[in-house]
Amino acid sequence: MTISYNWLCDYLPVKPTPEELSTILTRIGLEVESLEKFEAVKGSLAGLVIGEVLTAEQHPNADKLRLTTVNTGNGAPLHIVCGAPNVAVGQKVVVAPIGVTIYPIGGEPLTMKKAKIRGEESQGMICAEDEIGLGNSHDGIMVLDAALQPGTPASEVFRPAQDHIFEIGLTPNRMDAMSHVGVAKDVCAFLNNIEHTHKYQVILPEIKALPVAATPLAISVTIENTDACPRYSGISITGVQVAPSPEWLKTHLEAIGVRPINNIVDITNFILHETGQPLHAFDAAAVKGNAVVVKNLPQGTPFITLDEKERKLDETDLMICNGAGEGMCIAGVFGGIHSGVTDTTQNIFLESAFFSAGGIRTTSFRHGLRTDAASRFEKGVDISNVVFALQRAASLICELAGGKAASEIIDIYPVVKHKTEVTTTYAYIRKLSGSNYPAEKIKNILRSLGFNILSETAEGLRVSVPYSKPDISLPADLVEEVMRIDGLDNIEIPSRVTISPAISAQPDGEKVKEKISDYLAGNGFNEIFTNSITNSKYFTPEVLEHTVKMMNSLTVELDIMRPSMLETGLESISYNLNRKNEDLFFFEFGKTYRVKEKGYGETNHLVLYLTGKKTAETWMHKASPVDFYFLKGFVSNILRQLGYSNLQWVESTDPGLQPAWEIKVKNQVVVTLGGVTTQKLKQFDIRQPVWYATFNWDKILGLLQKSDNFYKEISRFPAVRRDLALVLDKEVKFAAVEAAARTVKSQLLQEINLFDVFESEKLGANKKSYAVSFTFLDTQKTLTDKEIDGVMDKLVKTFETQLQAEIRR
Repeated sequence: MTISYNWLCDYLPVKPTPEELSTILTRIGLEVESLEKFEAVKGSLAGLVIGEVLTAEQHPNADKLRLTTVNTGNGAPLHIVCGAPNVAVGQKVVVAPIGVTIYPIGGEPLTMKKAKIRGEESQGMICAEDEIGLGNSHDGIMVLDAALQPGTPASEVFRPAQDHIFEIGLTPNRMDAMSHVGVAKDVCAFLNNIEHTHKYQVILPEIKALPVAATPLAISVTIENTDACPRYSGISITGVQVAPSPEWLKTHLEAIGVRPINNIVDITNFILHETGQPLHAFDAAAVKGNAVVVKNLPQGTPFITLDEKERKLDETDLMICNGAGEGMCIAGVFGGIHSGVTDTTQNIFLESAFFSAGGIRTTSFRHGLRTDAASRFEKGVDISNVVFALQRAASLICELAGGKAASEIIDIYPVVKHKTEVTTTYAYIRKLSGSNYPAEKIKNILRSLGFNILSETAEGLRVSVPYSKPDISLPADLVEEVMRIDGLDNIEIPSRVTISPAISAQPDGEKVKEKISDYLAGNGFNEIFTNSITNSKYFTPEVLEHTVKMMNSLTVELDIMRPSMLETGLESISYNLNRKNEDLFFFEFGKTYRVKEKGYGETNHLVLYLTGKKTAETWMHKASPVDFYFLKGFVSNILRQLGYSNLQWVESTDPGLQPAWEIKVKNQVVVTLGGVTTQKLKQFDIRQPVWYATFNWDKILGLLQKSDNFYKEISRFPAVRRDLALVLDKEVKFAAVEAAARTVKSQLLQEINLFDVFESEKLGANKKSYAVSFTFLDTQKTLTDKEIDGVMDKLVKTFETQLQAEIRR
């Protein structure tokens, strides 16, 4: 939210400095994110003075230059070389002496220096309006009123507007602070609390009586959908002259970043930022049948908005229609191209209404129209402010555009909304806030904010909530109001904290997550956080059948909840690769989402993404790229750190991975890993291999059992290694060899390792040889050959039987 200091001070009974006001706003919960100086004219004409041209003679060395002497009211006249065709003796002009910086429109700042132009000395510059930011003309120098005195600062003559602009970080519930008057109310409440008084009140603008048109223009109003539009007000104004706004109005809007358009539109924007109430002005000529009807149009009705785009309406979109049933405006969101105010408009119908917050938000998101009006309606505007804002705008239109009221104010308000009532106790306020506020302080703060105290006892009170605070409905909301107006930094910090010890469930998911995060970060991984909302174009129709679709997507590209972690990670990889970050080790904890038979489901994941080189190139060794086995090592180490053993490796048919493997624990798939397919990489314009592993974190934690840590000494007895060379079919993976070996139940077998793969036609057609080592250990005694041979015989028989292996002797 952007707030102008000068504009805000119009409503304050006192005027703190910008810095003091910044502190006040932050203390009362309206955090000032930035405070910047605004200048309507860059540099504010600092150093420029009024001068009088004493002489103007032809330059001896240039046909288009003149030698002038100029009296600037300060010592001897300045000798200035001027190229303007209109310079003449006796003129009062704007002079930039040596050392002054000017800010030309569309150019770089220029500091005046003593110079020689074609051999003649020049001690400054006589300025055109575009050279000092006062206009766009460069036809010649500015010629001013002859009555001006030389030496007068130009800033005193032109008085360029200066201001200070606050950027306030509003939380979504603070609709009441989305206007200058709303912020002023909070500031007054703060001042009342500081001085224990109730004298500071917002100075509201005076509403002048409207001039009445000789010929009335009666336009009727009908509300067909009173749920979506509980209140609608309007007035007809004739004889308006659409023209540029006066400087004060344009400056107010430009200061907060709003572009002036014309006096009618500018007034509606001014009222929006003054009171928080959106308004809309219709060209009365477009109100066919002199009737306004607030209703819904049939599904798919085409409507062309102000941005010249045709939109298909939904049957739930509330529309402002004319007597012919034609849509003129999407209510509270955006106007139509055929009903807006133009340069030829003479009569207008001015609207001020209250629309249902939920309906406006749905319509705004559906059509991708995020307007200032919609942002206020969707948070809930002040329904009691509708007519006041209309009167204020009508008064300004009559004053600035020459209009006259051609009708009475129409106010359709069939069911008057009752104020919300909230009851609380002083004990509850103390408990929730942690501060012992006196009862009088609490009541004074609430009254200053517009609450009415309906009843009170020694224990608490009951209040009615002002319409400007639609978010307040609970006692906790009242506590928040009291805390922020008294100042959040005034809350006492207790000297001790009393807590009750809690027993956390085992395993502690956060500790497990932290342990694995530390391991990965320590091995060169960077943690990423990607958006859980993604683009449906990444997925096949089969996958999309079970995805969670966004009802009101923020953009066309973000329309589903991700069914897979792979695609959002590839977006991040692509982003980095395009910036020459080519060696990437990422990990991410996140969720995927799916549609279930009843409702929706979500699954927690840990995901690894690897691409590029696993080791950098040095003088000792060449760089080597990441491969499947590098990824497999990290996956195995993570599972080992979690205490998992007896893993089952199974080839998978995951459509996005090739090769693809699954790791099972107790017959449940806990990890899927492999290389991302070329087709998938092309979707993200990635031209180097990417390796990917996703852990089903919910299953990981579900299978993880509480275990004690045991320390054991290193065995005093030697381990024994035996090797086997197995001739197998080429299709047999080492995982099958390892799985077959584990079927031989032996406590002596500690480790199985593949240390060589040999392929040759000498082995036979379609054959290969695995050299496998087996490590045996008994921690209680030295093993004998007989014990080891017994296990090795069982292993050989198992390989021959299950894998049809031949033992190379």
